Amino acid sequence: QARRIFARATRSRSSMPADLARASTTDLLAELKRRMESPPKKNIILVGPPGSGKGTQAPLIKDKYKLCHLATGDLLRAAVAAGTEMGKAAKEVMEKGGLVSDEIVIGIIKDNISTPDCGNGFILDGFPRTVVQAEKLDGMLTSEGVGHIDHVIEFKVPDATLVERICGRLIHPASGRSYHEKFHPPKVAGKDDETGEPLVKRKDDNEETLTKRLDAFHKQTKPVVDYYAKQGLYSPVDADRKADSVSATIAAILAK
Repeated sequence: QARRIFARATRSRSSMPADLARASTTDLLAELKRRMESPPKKNIILVGPPGSGKGTQAPLIKDKYKLCHLATGDLLRAAVAAGTEMGKAAKEVMEKGGLVSDEIVIGIIKDNISTPDCGNGFILDGFPRTVVQAEKLDGMLTSEGVGHIDHVIEFKVPDATLVERICGRLIHPASGRSYHEKFHPPKVAGKDDETGEPLVKRKDDNEETLTKRLDAFHKQTKPVVDYYAKQGLYSPVDADRKADSVSATIAAILAK
């Protein structure tokens, strides 16, 4: 009876184990319980400009749904440091001052989604940025048999708000601690709370540079958003609110 229940429960989740007949009833029931209690697999793409709150929400989504968080910039650096096949290819291109190809980036994503950490699905952050990349990503997911994209969530914040958020940022270089002139000021102006050392502004954290980056982001992102919207996967989120309100909206989207 346990084997029949296990067989029915696993048909939609994975192929039948070859040694099913030799497994004990206790082991079968334990595996069945584990699989039935696991959260449904979710593959999510987060879209949003700098300062939109992705960095706050991604870890919360990751922990709640037991997903892996794949930020392409971090993945590239990790692959280069680890000396993987794709990492070596990326390093060669970067050392020549070139742009890493879509194939290399997707290859690095493929390497990561096959790990146990991504067993329940993944959060992709920073990719895809073009429709061609989105199509190649879909093709890879299909060929690897790891499902498909389930949700594409865009963090919507007015550009003027983003400029205010980012241009007011202050950083303690040694620790990475961040402050904000308006929203999270240090106890002493211009000084780190813990060390008293000077805080700095990043060179790119100025209105002129940020306005150009936001303009480029919107032009680049719209076709990708439209691509997923046609598939019924796109959900915009008003991210110009408190973090817990944004989290509640995202939870409602992911519950669908």
